[in-house]
Amino acid sequence: MAQDLREGLLLGMGNPLLDISATVGSDFLKKYHLESNGAILAEEQHKPMYDELIEKYKADFIAGGSVQNTMRVAQWFLEKPKIATYMGCVGTDKYSKILEDRARADGLNVRYQYTNKEPTGTCAVLITGNERSLCANLAAANCFSPLHIEELENKKLIDAAEYIYVSGFFLTVSPETIQTVARHAYENNKMFMMNLSAPFLCEFYKKPMLDALPYVDILFGNETEADTFAKVNDFQTTDRKEIALKITQMEKINKKRQRIVVITQGADKVLVAKDNSIIEFPATKLPPEKVVDTNGAGDAFVGGFLAQLVQGKNIDICVKCGVWAATEIVQRSGCTYEGKPNFIPC
Repeated sequence: MAQDLREGLLLGMGNPLLDISATVGSDFLKKYHLESNGAILAEEQHKPMYDELIEKYKADFIAGGSVQNTMRVAQWFLEKPKIATYMGCVGTDKYSKILEDRARADGLNVRYQYTNKEPTGTCAVLITGNERSLCANLAAANCFSPLHIEELENKKLIDAAEYIYVSGFFLTVSPETIQTVARHAYENNKMFMMNLSAPFLCEFYKKPMLDALPYVDILFGNETEADTFAKVNDFQTTDRKEIALKITQMEKINKKRQRIVVITQGADKVLVAKDNSIIEFPATKLPPEKVVDTNGAGDAFVGGFLAQLVQGKNIDICVKCGVWAATEIVQRSGCTYEGKPNFIPC
C-alpha cells in the first residue's frame, strides 16, 4: 500500500523540458523537415519554430521531459508525496519556475541543477491528427554536470533510492553520470532501469548505450526503438520476440537477477522477455475519436509500471498498470491527468 512507501524510494534522472504543444498541419512539418511520430533533437534550422508556435498557434505549455513525465505519473498512482526524486538541469528563468511548481504540485521531490549558460529546455510537440512529432531543444538540460550528484544532499537521495530510472535521452547529456549511478546500483544491488527512448539514440549514441546496458535490470522501449536497436547491433532478425530475448541475453554485470525487457507496440500487445521466455499482454485499443494525443503514452506506461514495481507487485500487475496509465494519458493533451487513478489490478 502507498502508506507503507518511504520517501526517496525511486530516483529518476533525465532532461527537464517545457513542452510547447500545438496542433499543426503537414505543411508545418515539411517546413521544418520533420516527420510525424518522429523524435529528434533540434538543429539550427528548428530554432525559429518555437517562437512561431507561440505566436501563430494556440500552443499549450506543459511540464515535460520523458523521465519527469514518468516520475509524475508514478507519483499520481502512489498518492504520497516525495516517493520519487527527480534530477535534471534547467535554466534560471520563468520556465524553470513553472516546471518546478508543477512537478512539486504533482508530489515530485525536484532536485534541479541550475545553470546561467542556457535557458530552460523546450520540446515542440507537433500534433497532426492522432500523430505527433517531437523536436527537443535541450538548452539547459544539456548542461547537467556530474558535480550535481556529488552534492551532499543529492548523494543522500541517491543512497536512499532502491530503484533508479534513466532515459536514453540522458545519454546525449551525461553518460558519465549514468555510469556513476549505474555502478552505484550494481554495488548496492539496487534496481537500475533504462529506456531506449528514441531510434536515433540506438543509432547515433550506440557506444554510451552499450556501455550502460550491462548494468540494466529492466529495459523499456517501443517497437521502432527495438527494431532500430536490433538492426544497429546486427541481430539479424526482425522478429520482436527474438529481439527482446536477445537483449535479455546481452552482457549483464549483476548476476543476482536476469534482465527483463519490455517492448510496447502502441495498441498491439506488450512483449515482456523474462527468464528466457516471452509473455504477451494485451494493450487497449481505443476508438480513434478518443485518442487526443499520443505524446507521453510511453512515459505514462513506465510511470504506471514503476508505481507497482516499487510496491513489490509482480510483473503482470506492473505491465497492466502501465497499459492502463498509457490508455488514460492518450485521451488528454500532453502527459496530464486528473482526479485519482482508479486502476484495479486483476
